[in-house]
Amino acid sequence: MIQRFIELGRGYGDLYELIEIAESNSHRITRFLALHTVVGNKEVTSLAIILNPAGEGKFQPIYISREGVPDPRTLPSKRYSLFQEAAAGLGKEIYELDVKPSSLFAEPELYYQQLIGILRLNHFLPPLS
Repeated sequence: MIQRFIELGRGYGDLYELIEIAESNSHRITRFLALHTVVGNKEVTSLAIILNPAGEGKFQPIYISREGVPDPRTLPSKRYSLFQEAAAGLGKEIYELDVKPSSLFAEPELYYQQLIGILRLNHFLPPLS
């Protein structure tokens, strides 16, 4: 199975898009994720959703808004509240992990490969088949 991150932007519009993807694919949602990190001196959070593959497909998308929301554990955020409301509305829990910042990696693809490994180790994603 191919598991790949699909990156959205970091603004309000992108968060609304992420929520819309979740709501319109509610039957495919496996997890809501909040990935906490520190970029520079700012504590930030990436918001993501993991979907099951469509039909008989072998592609599992993970939509993400990377490092665009203040960490809700230190600074309340309307964007995080919207994400929480969407998860609750779909009867899902938000799983939280502390991860390294993407700036430590030479390119985003390497960062996403590392995250996929972490998600597999935590059984949020199935192993390679």
